[in-house]
Amino acid sequence: MSTATKPKHIGRNISRIRELKGMKQEALAQAIGSNQQAISIIESNESIDKVKLEQIAKALGVTVEAIENFSEESVFNFFNNFYDNSASNGQGASGPIFTFNPLDKMVELYERLVLAEKELVLAEKAKVEYLEKLLNK
Repeated sequence: MSTATKPKHIGRNISRIRELKGMKQEALAQAIGSNQQAISIIESNESIDKVKLEQIAKALGVTVEAIENFSEESVFNFFNNFYDNSASNGQGASGPIFTFNPLDKMVELYERLVLAEKELVLAEKAKVEYLEKLLNK
């Protein structure tokens, strides 16, 4: 087995990043003022002009280095670590981690509902008074 590293295929990296972002070739082409066929050619090339690479990186919302050093393994590691850390909040917890007191939120909601009900009752009273005035005239 050879230990030589194969060169990065910049076009393939652009294609994968574009796909991960849910962007079509046409959208990328429009963002850089080109056409879909040109993007197809760029994505099939192993290397790309530095200026064009900077335009593409900007359109994809990533850095040139991110395109040059892209690997699917690093993406999967990032998302796995992100999911693991966000799910357990780094503490190995099995349930949700609240950054607020749920009971306080329930009380706040109840108070808002009571206030809305009071406002509704006052509005109904005002309506009844108005209708009574109309009837008395």
